[in-house]
Amino acid sequence: MKSYLGSLEKVSKIVKVFGMVNAENDFVDHPKVINGCSDFFVEVFGEKGRHARSAVGMGSFPNNMAVEIEIIVEVS
Repeated sequence: MKSYLGSLEKVSKIVKVFGMVNAENDFVDHPKVINGCSDFFVEVFGEKGRHARSAVGMGSFPNNMAVEIEIIVEVS
């Protein structure tokens, strides 16, 4: 974000995080995995980092990635 926006000061709010976890069929703790991302945004942005969130499991990702995160950010 910083390289794209030039400064993190331009972030007004983290609106939503959509986390996808590469997991086996019987794994059910996807939200716990994505908690780390949510906690990171709150640590970096404070109240502006609090957001809506979805966490889902996926059967596979390219290059066997473990997690993919999509975010919606409001900027000023």
